[in-house]
Amino acid sequence: MKAYIDKLECSGCLSQEEFALLIENHTPELDEYLFEKSRALRQKYYGNDIYIRGLIEFTNYCKNDCFYCGIRKSNHNASRYRLTKQQILDCCEVGYSLGFRTFVLQGGEDESYTDEILADIIYSIKFLYPDCALTLSIGEKSYDSYKAFFDAGADRYLLRHETADCNHYQKLHPHTMSLENRKQCLYNLKKIGYQVGCGFMVGSPFQTAESLAKDLLFIHELQPQMVGIGPFIPHHDTPFASQAGGTLQQTLFLLGLIRLMIPNVLLPSTTALGTIHPQGREMGILAGANVVMPNLSPVDVRKKYLLYDNKICTGDEAAECRACLQKRMQSIGCSIVVDRGDYKSAE
Repeated sequence: MKAYIDKLECSGCLSQEEFALLIENHTPELDEYLFEKSRALRQKYYGNDIYIRGLIEFTNYCKNDCFYCGIRKSNHNASRYRLTKQQILDCCEVGYSLGFRTFVLQGGEDESYTDEILADIIYSIKFLYPDCALTLSIGEKSYDSYKAFFDAGADRYLLRHETADCNHYQKLHPHTMSLENRKQCLYNLKKIGYQVGCGFMVGSPFQTAESLAKDLLFIHELQPQMVGIGPFIPHHDTPFASQAGGTLQQTLFLLGLIRLMIPNVLLPSTTALGTIHPQGREMGILAGANVVMPNLSPVDVRKKYLLYDNKICTGDEAAECRACLQKRMQSIGCSIVVDRGDYKSAE
């Protein structure tokens, strides 16, 4: 198996069969062999710098009904909310004072926020904080909508593809959604000029080693600037409530593989990792990640934006979260930096 790791480090890709074999047969020893290499690559491009993104979860309304998601349209137990433009700007003001130089506007696919409303919010954030990057994570939109947001000042866009296996995609989503459209959105974003992020859940229901291998091949094909992966964690008000969650070790292993595939990628160590293990985010960094995304949302709405159960940091003030993460990163020899944290082109 080490030969496959070496091959991936040299060539940047493997065959579907080779990826599947690695995923099915990795051991703690192989994990450490991989992590040594992935840490070295992270160090080469980003040193010990860890970038922070200020997450603003501005709406938990969503028109979609994805079977795994706690804010799905059919969850009538969800306590819905929308932030006003001023509330969003207030979050940015707090974040800026704490050293955040990237803000992430994330929400369900809420049609109440028209293109005009969103473009105005984007323009206002960039006008007030011209030295900051702005990332959007608001789902599938038309090419024209994406272009309008880009023209208003958005820099990056996160759109997890969730799974690159068509059959698997259909088992996770209602028939109104398609993998084909999801992929087209990602290619549209790249064409417009965004720094683009894709990603998937690890251990989602019906997932196989072959479907994970397809995810890695799609990421290699897309060559995104960011990849966001995290363990699947079930939510009690979804059709997948009784399904098993994704594992820490498999998620860490896949983080390491992605770092080897795209050495200069921006790779978050997610809140979901921290949810399934007390040191999950630190372990993600040690597996090759270099981004963390603390929450800047108002404390009174955080428990309402629950994509999965037992999410951490729902009661922390932004300053507490920032200070806590700084200590956690320092404990593993890394440091949070005041920086936009842009993708660095390969040499």
